[in-house]
Amino acid sequence: MNDDDKVPLFSKIKHLLIGDARSVSDPSIFHKLSLIAFFAWVGLGADGLSSSCYGPEEAFLALGKHSHLGVFVALGSVITIFVISASYHQIIKLFPTGGGGYLVASKLLSPTVGMVSGSALLIDYLLTITLSVASGADAIFSFLPATWLPYKLTVAVLGVVILIWLNLRGVKESVLPLVPIFLIFLVTHAFAIIYAIATHAGSMPEVVSKTISDVQSTGTEMGTFGMLFLILRAYSMGAGTFTGIEAVSNGIPILREPKVKTATHTMNYMAISLAVTVAGLMTAYLLFNVGLVPGKTLNAVLFENMTSGWVPGARSAFVLLTLVSEAVLLFVAAQTGFLDGPRVLSNMALDRWAPTRFASLNDRLVTQNGILMMGIASIALMIYSGGSVKLLVIFYSINVFITFTLSQLGMVRHWWLVRGSEGHWKKKLFINGVGLVMTTFILVSVVILKFNEGGWLTIFITGSLVALAVIIKRHYKRTGRLLGRLAGLVDIAEADRARYETKRGLRRKKQEVDPKAKTAVLFVNGFSGTGLHTLFTIMRVFSGIYKNFIFIQIGLIDSGLFKGVEEIEQHKAHIEKEAGRYVSYMRAHGFNAESRTAIGVDVVDESTRIAAEIVKSYPRSIFFAGQLVFPEDTFFTRWLHNYSAFAIQRVFYHRGIPILILPIRL
Repeated sequence: MNDDDKVPLFSKIKHLLIGDARSVSDPSIFHKLSLIAFFAWVGLGADGLSSSCYGPEEAFLALGKHSHLGVFVALGSVITIFVISASYHQIIKLFPTGGGGYLVASKLLSPTVGMVSGSALLIDYLLTITLSVASGADAIFSFLPATWLPYKLTVAVLGVVILIWLNLRGVKESVLPLVPIFLIFLVTHAFAIIYAIATHAGSMPEVVSKTISDVQSTGTEMGTFGMLFLILRAYSMGAGTFTGIEAVSNGIPILREPKVKTATHTMNYMAISLAVTVAGLMTAYLLFNVGLVPGKTLNAVLFENMTSGWVPGARSAFVLLTLVSEAVLLFVAAQTGFLDGPRVLSNMALDRWAPTRFASLNDRLVTQNGILMMGIASIALMIYSGGSVKLLVIFYSINVFITFTLSQLGMVRHWWLVRGSEGHWKKKLFINGVGLVMTTFILVSVVILKFNEGGWLTIFITGSLVALAVIIKRHYKRTGRLLGRLAGLVDIAEADRARYETKRGLRRKKQEVDPKAKTAVLFVNGFSGTGLHTLFTIMRVFSGIYKNFIFIQIGLIDSGLFKGVEEIEQHKAHIEKEAGRYVSYMRAHGFNAESRTAIGVDVVDESTRIAAEIVKSYPRSIFFAGQLVFPEDTFFTRWLHNYSAFAIQRVFYHRGIPILILPIRL
């Protein structure tokens, strides 16, 4: 029997679908996994750029017969894009490790406000996935026979499943297949905008004159304030245009070094491409007198009007290619939700607002639990809504402006507090101040406009998530207080070790190692009260039985530590030092002791590997692990805690390795 035959079937399938495991010890791993600015633009910018498929349309249609006012809406949209982009440039520089709106609000306002921002952003990314895929399915099925429509929801769900699979494989693996689609969209839409303007270059003075005349007549008809209200309403209705701009600040950890420079370039690509596309499309709407046609998007009408004089074959090919690129780009836009949603969730998990398991990495070094959570939630929402874009769009764009507003408020507060020591603080304050005014206005407008239509449900769901985060935080705090009762064991152990070392002094003989003697192998996690509680229990209950003591500590690499080689090396040194403290304590008491350490993303895998090595050297080894025992063991406690000891126990039993789990009652 060869080694391949010993591999479980599930592992073989996983290997085939997901790929080979990656090692956190590989010094080049961060370079291999990181994205250059262009690929980051594809992975993170598709959400923003895809909004040009529906954002300008919503704004333009809101103007009704006064379509000439679209010039001012387009101008306002461009200004807003660059203002929000400029404000996020400042966020990137101030928080170069990433974190986006969640970290900004947490650090500059309060942790609780940050949690609210993070919760809002999570729902927004969930809606980004669901709405983008549903919109893409709608667009694709508009080209197919009507008899195929019953399969649209199935295709939408399958689209989410495919994105889950791509993201479980890794960041680059999920982005690279999407590059051709992104490029086709850029080329076709750039050509359309340039063609629209070029074909009307000779009549542009006439167009400008007519627009001015129409504005004057509208002002007379509606009054200045009426006209202003109409423009602002249309501007607010097109708020979806600005979603996705924040994605870069959240996704900094996946960018190529130097991360700030790469993030800056990515943000510039995103802002310029979005501004040009939005302004260009709205201008083209005016130039070609685009109006609402039942069953068609404004972009579809535009491209058909634009190519009316072309050769029939060329016309059909261009319109089809352009609209298909829009449809598929909407699928690509969902990628932003999968890249940044799990990252926001992992940051909240590190701060104990969410279960800590969401900060864990799988062997492909991605936040698997977060990806699965976002994907499953999206599928559930897709099925609940029936894939209805009309329903989903009501929920969309509210939450992202909550995050926008809180981020701008935090930055304004920061620049004001450091005004005496920060250079050019007035300029920076002005940028974020203008951003705060804009985002607040849009937030209030969108909530008012969408509340009765179903926007209240988004606010309710976000509020429920906030309440759940508070409950989770309280549990972890309560657990921390209970564990604090064991903290005194550390001081006792240190004093005890010092006393014994002084007593034995230089007369202490080196302990002879007897591999055949009974050996106690303990799993520990730092020189802490929990590890010492387990050790003292063994020494009390099994007094005089064990001659050798081995301490195993696994340095778990989660999303908080997976930032660079330096962070991992520091963590490795830390766990070696902590395990060494147990060794020093036992040697001071006259026992043979040693430690074994490792770093990795899976405690069970690393523990199993080390245990196999120990059993070969010390055949009479008994393994011990401590496990927290709560006053009430419920689904909630099992969900919030990993129960790694039990997971190790199950694997060890199958391998014939003896292990005892000692309770640590809280």
